[in-house]
Amino acid sequence: MNTSGGREPVARRFEYSSPVFDVGELAPSWHEQLGVWLGEAVDKDMFEPNAMVLSTADAEGRPSSRTVLLRGFGAEGLTFFTNYSSRKGTEIARNPRVSLLLSWLPMYRQVIVCGEASKVDRAESEEYFHGRPRGSQLASFVSPQSTVLPDRGTLAAMWAKADAEHPGEVPMRDNWGGYRVVPETVEFWQGQEMRMHDRLRFRRADTDRWVVERLAP
Repeated sequence: MNTSGGREPVARRFEYSSPVFDVGELAPSWHEQLGVWLGEAVDKDMFEPNAMVLSTADAEGRPSSRTVLLRGFGAEGLTFFTNYSSRKGTEIARNPRVSLLLSWLPMYRQVIVCGEASKVDRAESEEYFHGRPRGSQLASFVSPQSTVLPDRGTLAAMWAKADAEHPGEVPMRDNWGGYRVVPETVEFWQGQEMRMHDRLRFRRADTDRWVVERLAP
């Protein structure tokens, strides 16, 4: 039944076609492999190649998702920055287990990360904050993220007021900063013909050891 009032997008199908992605093609570590795929997405001029969907859950287990930007990664984890008082921040404070999804659909690829998020130290947040464009700094300074506003004009007035009050350096608020997600699993997914997709997962076996597993599509 078509409930969309027009076309039926759910009926559309696309056939994927990629080289086989097997264990032998993987980099030695999840972060090196992520670097390879992210670099290839950049080279292909993907829009916002470092955009990732962050999923959190509240104390009752109700999930929520939103897009954030990956701002750094390495063996220690993946880093993004936000308002700690936002919905995502309050949910992470109660339940630090999160999921991240990086998706490059034109390349038939996605990366799924499951792990725990914790705040980075203030010095790291300060360094990132003061490297941002001034407009972004002001937006972070004034926005009571995730709260209800009467209209857009209210937010614009808050921004203009802060711009006038801080003609020089914009201060970083205490409720703004970075999180680092320490992964337990990192799955690299590549679409294949006939839905026979390749799914290779790095899984943390203990503190210093990872195992690689192939998952059924």
